Amino acid sequence: MKKILFFATLLLLAGAVNAQPRMGASPNANLKSVEVNADGSVTFRIFAPNAKSVGLSGDIMAFGVKFDKAENGVWSATLPKQMVGEGAFRYTFVVDGVQTFDPKYQRLSEIRPVVEIVKGTEQPFWAKSDVAHGAMAQVYYKSSTMNTTRRMHIWTPAGYNASGKKLPVLYLIHGGGDNDASWPGVGKAGDILDNLLAEGKIKEMIVVMPDGSMPTDKFADELVKDIIPYIQKNYRTKTDAANRAIAGLSMGGLETMESFMAYPDMFGYINVMSSGWFANNREMYANGEKRLREIASTLNKTAKLLLFTQGGPEDIAYNNGKEMLKVFDKCGIKYEFSEMPGGHSWHVWRHDLHNLAPRLFK
Repeated sequence: MKKILFFATLLLLAGAVNAQPRMGASPNANLKSVEVNADGSVTFRIFAPNAKSVGLSGDIMAFGVKFDKAENGVWSATLPKQMVGEGAFRYTFVVDGVQTFDPKYQRLSEIRPVVEIVKGTEQPFWAKSDVAHGAMAQVYYKSSTMNTTRRMHIWTPAGYNASGKKLPVLYLIHGGGDNDASWPGVGKAGDILDNLLAEGKIKEMIVVMPDGSMPTDKFADELVKDIIPYIQKNYRTKTDAANRAIAGLSMGGLETMESFMAYPDMFGYINVMSSGWFANNREMYANGEKRLREIASTLNKTAKLLLFTQGGPEDIAYNNGKEMLKVFDKCGIKYEFSEMPGGHSWHVWRHDLHNLAPRLFK
């Protein structure tokens, strides 16, 4: 199928700071925080331009190791090989006397604290309730697209293992700066789905939450060549478009668009959450319109639901999304649009999943 190359440079991250106009690259952008050197020594680095002191704490006995600060605000220290033998060592930076997790750690989003604010006495729809719970599995698979082993989370409904039934599949993608643990974690996907199923509001389904942390233009190939075949080989699934859905937020919304635009006959249900082409990118709009005209008839026939959702005008992707939809209108593509207050936030995206799931596979 035709590849959508114009998405190659897209990165709409799931946070306001990452959505600001592009500026000069920060020294932190490509910083390698921990590097094992060829001579057996290990170098630690952290970008802390306003700090007065930096140290290291953890399993490595780093007493006496001095961090030096470069003019660009990066602090670094190298532990000689005599200090660090072979093994696995926990560590934290100590910035001005405060223990600090490595901000460049790959899985930092999985341990980022979350505060839940609920007004009123009614239990929210995302709360863990006294109902039958499905299984949330971490699965590792070989990615031919990225030539590495990658991870995804997969929710199966309560009773799946004993049922023997084939089920439809929703592919649910996180935003930039997060990973495949974000929908099960801060997104509360498992609890939302458990509650909806217990209430009889959704059909049984498998929900696959891949790691979208990759160049956006590679995601469609990753999904179609690696992830979907793995799911269909290892799980009991229905494999036609009417039983396959895709949804994603922010950066994941761009990956969702890349996927259905590259493969317009593969998805019966689509939800693009808090996302849109960059309004000032003329090339993106020209290429996007060209591709939409090519796939319009196929998409209108295959997609039973093409839904765009936003967190209201305060959503940082709101204007981008609204401008993009003018192109969908121009190309005669049928879609729905809805918005709610809340901005570019997990509060909104939890609601998006809660509203989407009951509409799937009808």
